[in-house]
Amino acid sequence: MRKTLIGTVLTAAALAFVLPAHAQDYPAKPIKLIVPNPPGGGNDFTARVVADKLREKWGQPAVVENRAGASGSIGADAVAKAAPDGYTLLVTAPASLVINKSLYAKLSYDPDAFVPVSVILAGPGVLLVHPSVPATNVQQLIAFAKANPGKLTYASQGNGTIAHLAGAMFESMSGIKGVHVPYKGSAPAMSDLLGGQVNMLFGELSPALAHIRSGKLHVLAVGSEKRNPLLPGVPSMSEVLPGFAFSYWIGMVAPAGTPAAIANKLSAAIAELKQPDAAKKLLEMSLEPVGSTPAEMSAFMKRESERWGNVIRVTGTKGE
Repeated sequence: MRKTLIGTVLTAAALAFVLPAHAQDYPAKPIKLIVPNPPGGGNDFTARVVADKLREKWGQPAVVENRAGASGSIGADAVAKAAPDGYTLLVTAPASLVINKSLYAKLSYDPDAFVPVSVILAGPGVLLVHPSVPATNVQQLIAFAKANPGKLTYASQGNGTIAHLAGAMFESMSGIKGVHVPYKGSAPAMSDLLGGQVNMLFGELSPALAHIRSGKLHVLAVGSEKRNPLLPGVPSMSEVLPGFAFSYWIGMVAPAGTPAAIANKLSAAIAELKQPDAAKKLLEMSLEPVGSTPAEMSAFMKRESERWGNVIRVTGTKGE
């Protein structure tokens, strides 16, 4: 029995020595960044920016793999089931982490079990309409929707996305009834908005900015509480509907059980996107590098879960 006890103690001591060594040596092989959305959208762009940074910093391959479907659940589930060694990571918008758990009765993964790594970047939201919509401000849009019940269609990147919930919140707060049209990602939603197949989108400013400047899309409001410096003449949604706010963010998480040392090492690498050369490129696209710590991301996700969970309850939004 004494020999068994000594053996157990020695094994524990060996593990205590080996685990930090593994974290210290990380990464020693290619890193996979799973994006739960199709190519071409904000998640995909962000993952590729991060992959470039990790390759540059550590000299190891970093690849992006798109696993779209089921409101982000397919990609999230793949990461949840991966080995907790820091070599398979999820780069995602809010749906997979803080929205789906309030929207769906059952998920194939536990959003709260992931190890937070970092909120990578954030970007302002904007209310976009096709030029055929007879409205130059939010008040006129509401009046048009009330005069034409069911005619206002709003796109989203899919069920449970920020665009979906912002649309439901807009319906609830303004007393109108629109038609939600979900797409499989940002790119197809934006494409159909540009083509006039749908007439409204609570979208991201970054991919819309060129279309706004060319006149192909009209922006009626920004989702931030204050006006955006890139669009100083455009009011915030809260100026018309007090309390209405929405923004976009992209974060990275790792499978449950991933060592804190690895999460911290990844977080520190992502924080380097705030350095002037990298930040300038992102800010030119109206994207703000955040680079939070794992602890900061954990607290942020808790606040976001409560906020969007409340929107889902108040609006009665269902996972379609």
